Amino acid sequence: MSNRVTYFEIPSANPDANRQFYEKAFGWQFRQWGAQEYWFAHTGSDGEQGINGAVMKELGPQQPVINTITVDDIDSSLRQIEAAGGKIIKPKKSIPAVGWLAFFTDPDDNIFGVLQEDRKAL
Repeated sequence: MSNRVTYFEIPSANPDANRQFYEKAFGWQFRQWGAQEYWFAHTGSDGEQGINGAVMKELGPQQPVINTITVDDIDSSLRQIEAAGGKIIKPKKSIPAVGWLAFFTDPDDNIFGVLQEDRKAL
């Protein structure tokens, strides 16, 4: 079972400028996801400690950076999150060829994503 933080998303009002910042400051490399305003961030060498993420067009002001936890069974994890005092704020949805994603808040209202990988998701 994974249950580790495996991904982050950085919302940005100006993704081009933000990507340039991370490229210059840290050497991150970016690849756009289709025509989406979403750019995958490769933050280091494979096998090196750390995680990759993305820069995305913000959905609204004050949108936080979100860390995502990879889980084996998203439905079971969502039940456990609620039983432990968390609140599901965005129900499970399919990300085609990636998997199933949902969002929750912990008791302090910090937002996290949970992802079950499933390359067959439509």
